Amino acid sequence: MRLEHIAFNVDDPAALAAWYVANFDMKVVRSFDEPPFIHFLADSASKSLIEIYSNPLGEIIDYAEHHAVTFHLAFAVADIEAERQRLVAAGATLDGDIDHRANGDKLAFLRDPWGCAIQLVQRLERMID
Repeated sequence: MRLEHIAFNVDDPAALAAWYVANFDMKVVRSFDEPPFIHFLADSASKSLIEIYSNPLGEIIDYAEHHAVTFHLAFAVADIEAERQRLVAAGATLDGDIDHRANGDKLAFLRDPWGCAIQLVQRLERMID
């Protein structure tokens, strides 16, 4: 068994999906133009999916009200400093400084334009492919 996707109930799934496609090398692999406006986004390796939709059956969480460690999407990067700058230029906001871990890893939080927490991870040694 493997994880297929994680889902987010948001106000504007089309806009959120477009931002992640434009800024995280993701692609829409399935979407629907009728409610609940589902968008499935695949990562650059086509190994992970994010499902974004607007479904009135569930609560839309104000992610900005919660600390980034509560819930976040983590993306592996090769150059954390450059990626932070690029994402801020694209509309993200910084949420703290770069955390230099004792094992050599670097971690940094940002918020997408809707307040969802993003973590950039520059690992000294990869944990998965």
